[in-house]
Amino acid sequence: MGLFAKLTEKPWLPDPTGVAQLRTGGFATPNRKVALVVFLAIVGVVFFLFFAAYHMRIELSTDWVPMPEPPLLWANTALLGLCSLAFEWARGRGAAGDVSRLRTAFLVAGALTLAFLVGQIVVWTQLVEQGYLARSNPANGFFYMITGVHGLHLLGGLIAWWRAAQRMFAAADIGDARQSVDLCAIYWHFLLLIWLGMFALLMNS
Repeated sequence: MGLFAKLTEKPWLPDPTGVAQLRTGGFATPNRKVALVVFLAIVGVVFFLFFAAYHMRIELSTDWVPMPEPPLLWANTALLGLCSLAFEWARGRGAAGDVSRLRTAFLVAGALTLAFLVGQIVVWTQLVEQGYLARSNPANGFFYMITGVHGLHLLGGLIAWWRAAQRMFAAADIGDARQSVDLCAIYWHFLLLIWLGMFALLMNS
């Protein structure tokens, strides 16, 4: 069919030939991946709003006092980066059909995520002990809100990670496990990018 005929087509009218065309097509992307991408788009908008509100509050505030930069935040950032690399390692092992190393890499990624969250709690504890309470200053409140919401998203990711790990160790076939690893990798890579953006924002204001 030519381009002009395609543009002038009227699919709402009955087919004069009496032949019904079945207009179905395959959608190669799994439903879970589509749902994840939609969810991440929403999460991205939320963090963008945090970013915008943060800048607006700085511009309009006369009582903004930047928080100190705990060195542990840099170590936590490195942990999250290593976690992302571990998921890529798991992806590669899954593609190669290496079940043993796939499971190992997947467990390492979960352990690094837990270490990151524990490190964030330690940072919060240190700052509170030094008197940097959320209600004391707008900068403090934004810090706890941003890091807290990011941590909650990672905690939610760990729930999905745990369920995927159970299936992975219960089944001999890694077909479904490869998809779970792929989805977890996408989720963690996205949260790493969010964290790097927010971390740069916090460190430079």
